[in-house]
Amino acid sequence: MTSTGIEVINQRVREESSFVEDLRREMGKVIVGQQALVDRMMIGLLTNGHLLLEGVPGLAKTLSIRTLASALAVSFQRIQFTPDLLPADIVGTQIYNPKDGAFTIRKGPVFTNIILADEINRAPAKVQSALLEAMQEHQVTIGQETFHLPEPFLVLATQNPIEQEGTYPLPEAQVDRFMLKLNVTYPSLDEERTIVERMARSKGPADVKPVIQPDRILQLRELVDEIYMDDKIKEYILSIIFATRNPGDYDLNLAPYIRYGASPRATICLTMAARAHAFLQGRGYVTPQDVKSIAPDVLRHRVLITYEAEAEELTSEGVVEQILSKLPVP
Repeated sequence: MTSTGIEVINQRVREESSFVEDLRREMGKVIVGQQALVDRMMIGLLTNGHLLLEGVPGLAKTLSIRTLASALAVSFQRIQFTPDLLPADIVGTQIYNPKDGAFTIRKGPVFTNIILADEINRAPAKVQSALLEAMQEHQVTIGQETFHLPEPFLVLATQNPIEQEGTYPLPEAQVDRFMLKLNVTYPSLDEERTIVERMARSKGPADVKPVIQPDRILQLRELVDEIYMDDKIKEYILSIIFATRNPGDYDLNLAPYIRYGASPRATICLTMAARAHAFLQGRGYVTPQDVKSIAPDVLRHRVLITYEAEAEELTSEGVVEQILSKLPVP
């Protein structure tokens, strides 16, 4: 691409991404801190990817997702996953009418723009699979009919890292369907002080005004796909992914700690997420820092570690951090 073409895209991105600051400001009326969570949710929307959130209760995961839906003028459904949940409770079912002997379709809560799948690991595998199929195909089959889900369609699933008794952990192949996995952490002291001042009262959170319409999000996805990525950046992304599979080829002493490296889906997700990250910064081109910033969220659930790594208290995130710190940056 010529420098003139890059400048044109850069100018378009600067203009089209102006709503991002408005969105952050509007969400800031309710959400204190959690800037990374807000940005990653936007990356999911802009790239048609889904998010898995992990954090202890009370960190405003649900509130953040509900507030985002309000700021985007999209429909929102919260599904509380429980051990007795059935696939039909999510996708819908056929209801028999004895008067005329016909079946009618009752659509489930999956027919919405943004879904909060709360504590997804508390439901059996068949229920998890029903949601994950909808995530992948963006359609649902009820009886003999297939229904397309509304666009944009974003699933944000939460997991509780404590109270693992009676849970059904997501299989690795299904976790790979999530574009990003975020570890939602505690707020800082100053942030928590603000939370106390703003939220420790009986009155509910402030009203949030819509900042952008759903149709515009779909248009912006096309612009994000056009963001320029140099061949050196592409090679950098490939070297990160291949270093998770064959670390010895990159002079990394990590082979004993990695059971399985990242899949080709990770390469695709990292490329798309890096472009969306650049968009949020108002740039029409991707830098190595975009890749390094988003890589841990793309890879932490895709790099599977060995028992030896666990014995040495090395996490998959720690492995990814070592790869990012030691690989040469273009």
